[in-house]
Amino acid sequence: MTSLSVNVNAVAMLRNRRNLPWPSVTGLSRIALAAGAAGITVHPRPDQRHIRFSDVPDLRALLDAEFPDAEFNIEGYPTPEFLALVRMGRPDQVTLVPDDPSQATSDHGWDFAGRAEFLKPVVERLKGEGIRVSLFADPDPAGYEQAVEIGADRLELYTGPYGATHGDSAAAGRELDRLEVAGNRATALGLALNAGHDLTIANLPPLLHRLPAIAEVSIGHGLTADALEFGMAGAVGRFIQATRPHG
Repeated sequence: MTSLSVNVNAVAMLRNRRNLPWPSVTGLSRIALAAGAAGITVHPRPDQRHIRFSDVPDLRALLDAEFPDAEFNIEGYPTPEFLALVRMGRPDQVTLVPDDPSQATSDHGWDFAGRAEFLKPVVERLKGEGIRVSLFADPDPAGYEQAVEIGADRLELYTGPYGATHGDSAAAGRELDRLEVAGNRATALGLALNAGHDLTIANLPPLLHRLPAIAEVSIGHGLTADALEFGMAGAVGRFIQATRPHG
């Protein structure tokens, strides 16, 4: 069964446009979790342009008090500041991404061979603190063996190129082929799978049909856009339904 983690970065970005307390990151996270989401994802960047560092303890408190079985996933580039925030937030999972601080959004996976020396001690430290570690990965199995050696528990397949094929079924099929090959290679190596980026109600079922082993999808932009029409609880329900097997 694939679980849904709701990324609330887009909610935070909308809040920050006016520097007001609404929309509430914790309030909408509460609605998402009450509607059945398995967890909450945040990606705090150094400039705090959406999720602020202060959101992390607030979300941790929400989970501890009201949803102790839900998971907290913190994404980011492993700077000392990020790792200190992780220690404070006590997430169940950390997803390490190779983002430059100036990037608008994550748009590529790790070079596992080239960054193994950098990543291995970070992964060891996080796992030593009882945190599951997922590494952001391009849908290209080259280097996945190094991800195993680095100590990753999971790979999060970057689905942005797949999401960009909306309206072009032939291109979508080619991207699904890439994701399927990469995902099958990862599972053959003993790595569990996550997936995320530009996933929608329309493109999520075909992905999970190809890769039913995906343990978790983290969805922010598409789900938040859906929530403008259906409300947060309605959007979460629709995405949960999209993760279920369909024939």
